[in-house]
Amino acid sequence: MSRDVVSRVVDHLPKPFVKIRRQKYEDLDEATQPPADTAARTESVEFEAFPPEGDGGDPGAPKEDTFTVEQAVDAIGFGKFQIKLSLLTGLAWMSDAMEMMILSILGPALHCDWSLEDWEKALITTIVFVGMMVSSGLWGTICDKYGRRMELILSSVFTFYYGLVSSFSPVYVWMLILRGLVGFGIGGAPQSVTLYAEFLPSASRAKCVVLIEIFWAIGTCFEVLLALIVMPNLGWRWLLGFSALPLLIFTLACVWLPESARFDMARGRSDKALATLQRIAKDNNKPMPLGKLVHSGPSSVDPTQIKAKRGRLKDLFTPEMRVTTFMLWIIWFANAFSYYGIVLLTTELFESGETCHVSGKLDAPSCSLECKVLTTKDYVDLLWTTLAEFPGLILTVFIIDPLGRKKTMGFEFLVFSLFTFLICTCPTRGLLIFFIFVARAFISGAFQACYVYTPEVYPTTTRAIGLGTCSAMARIGAIVTPFVAQVLLRTSVYLTASIYGGVCIAAAIASFLLPIETKGREMKESHVDTTVDVLPPVVH
Repeated sequence: MSRDVVSRVVDHLPKPFVKIRRQKYEDLDEATQPPADTAARTESVEFEAFPPEGDGGDPGAPKEDTFTVEQAVDAIGFGKFQIKLSLLTGLAWMSDAMEMMILSILGPALHCDWSLEDWEKALITTIVFVGMMVSSGLWGTICDKYGRRMELILSSVFTFYYGLVSSFSPVYVWMLILRGLVGFGIGGAPQSVTLYAEFLPSASRAKCVVLIEIFWAIGTCFEVLLALIVMPNLGWRWLLGFSALPLLIFTLACVWLPESARFDMARGRSDKALATLQRIAKDNNKPMPLGKLVHSGPSSVDPTQIKAKRGRLKDLFTPEMRVTTFMLWIIWFANAFSYYGIVLLTTELFESGETCHVSGKLDAPSCSLECKVLTTKDYVDLLWTTLAEFPGLILTVFIIDPLGRKKTMGFEFLVFSLFTFLICTCPTRGLLIFFIFVARAFISGAFQACYVYTPEVYPTTTRAIGLGTCSAMARIGAIVTPFVAQVLLRTSVYLTASIYGGVCIAAAIASFLLPIETKGREMKESHVDTTVDVLPPVVH
């Protein structure tokens, strides 16, 4: 069969891609039957069919090969580039974890140094989360309008500066102001997950996003070890200063960090997106897909005529997204409320010495002038409970794909609730550490599963603001939790533990009721019906 005949047959086949086998002969002008020594040689040929009717294609000419950013990232796969990006993103995550973990250590220290009341100690933690809540939406908007890379650099510089300056706070009021500004900068930290997720192939996205959270666990453990060394010898001011340094290192390393190809494509800068993809392919030593890079919007729209509206709050409440948005707000509130609650609760229980009397109240100091500071033993026990984040993350890695994102979050919320309720039994010190260890492991896993689900469920044009608003709801939970873990705890251990357990039961129900399961789902570029405008043709 001649090459022309094969081409004419394929032209009339309806399938998008067809593989055929053809004989390859050394001399097509000879007899119809090829010689025995050449008849066995065959090869596969792949043809792309013409677009079906209604697609607007010309049936008389072949369709040009095209690919989207999602297809390119999947084709290039996970390699050297993603490993370097993992380390850089992990450094940012580790730095912010240190700034957050220090809150559970700073409170007891200032309680003694400045003779603070319980509500004043709680306010130091609360003001950080107020700053984070106020800034979350702003950082999300900056991220969607000016780029993920720019947002991360700005927020990191901001957090480093005020974290360092807060170590020189002369009085309580200045500490509140400066730590509030630190919280304002930390509000931009979750966008590092946005950038990271947009560079990951779909097959490994969930596991990689969860595994990157190991750097958060490393940051919290490192902060406790740093406190174990610095606090007895140099005090809390030096601890604040040392804790800010990793953010400076991250900022300097951002010289290497590229902008998200998805973001550039959403802005209509396909040339920059293509250059970024080519850079990734070169780093990974993988070939680029053949053809032209196009937007993943409707096929009837010319990709060069697409302008995506980015960072619009109202797009979170379209008919197909509003239920998901409300459920995620509940889940993020519960995550932060419970995670930071168990962290603060741990140091408060350790500081008190014993868990509770029959009445459920914490032991009070024998003298009103007595101030109990954390001892070396307390820091060691705090380190043990902090290490719980590692098994929590590893468990999440193994179950998030088989169970799916929704069931993983719901299951981990329920286990957290169970072990939090067990604190009400007034356990011994050893059992208390075990209950807190398990509870912290599972709430850490639920938090990270939430970080996987949220970037996957929102499209590129609203991904950052969606994550930003969810983060803002988390900050509301974190604002409230110091007054439960550090103030209400002094009145009733039972009531405190019951509140945390009840909130996470509600979050488990919300997780199961989420309308969209993102397991195996492609990350969307835009809401086609609300975020894509077709521009009028350019007249020269």
